Amino acid sequence: MIEITNLTKRYGRKVAVENLSLRIEPGQIFGILGPNGAGKTTTMKVLAGLLHPTSGTASVGGFDVVRQPLEAKRLLAYVPDEPYLYDKLTGREFLCFVGDLYGMGRRDIAERTEELSAAFDLGGFLDELSESYSHGMKQRVVVAAALLHRPKALVVDEPTVGLDPRSSRHLRELLRGMARDHGSAVFLSTHVLPVAEQLADRIGIMDHGRLLACSSPEGIKGLAGGGSLEETFLKITSESAGSEVPSAQ
Repeated sequence: MIEITNLTKRYGRKVAVENLSLRIEPGQIFGILGPNGAGKTTTMKVLAGLLHPTSGTASVGGFDVVRQPLEAKRLLAYVPDEPYLYDKLTGREFLCFVGDLYGMGRRDIAERTEELSAAFDLGGFLDELSESYSHGMKQRVVVAAALLHRPKALVVDEPTVGLDPRSSRHLRELLRGMARDHGSAVFLSTHVLPVAEQLADRIGIMDHGRLLACSSPEGIKGLAGGGSLEETFLKITSESAGSEVPSAQ
């Protein structure tokens, strides 16, 4: 569903992502870990069509995100690390606006809004202007908007930032449900290692724009002799110095 092939992104002389290849199958949750500046967000922005790659390709559902952007975006939802809403729209109006963009019918939008409102406890502020929302409230509405049209591919950058424990748990359950029940491919980045370990079918570790390791959670931990995910992450990122580590199977 999500396929990245030999992707490189440069900003002048700086290489943000280097020769990255990755495939995420339908129904799979893939968690990407890495220090700040590792290239995770850049990769996600390329998938979302917000950045063009310097070389290589990225596709969603077989549609190239550069050559066939509309077809790719119809299948995709992207949740950035910083939530953005229109200040003069209420949360409900924003969800309706997003639903219209994806060609959803008004009845379907209303039903999904109620479902997601219950899941993220939005009822108390959904009809207030978003300029009054806290960071956590904005994050909940933005995530709800991403899930509104039941995307076949979901790209989520730091999904639990700003969420209270209850909303974070609901989000994890919804992501599992999207993968299990709807066959969605989920690509998420997080600095919260337990979130990756609990959710992801496969985990990748990036640093200096390169994918250093990629395997199941148990396979990744095996790279550090069966230690914790934190120990493995610290070992790989501190010892790699940007050199690729062989992936576990």
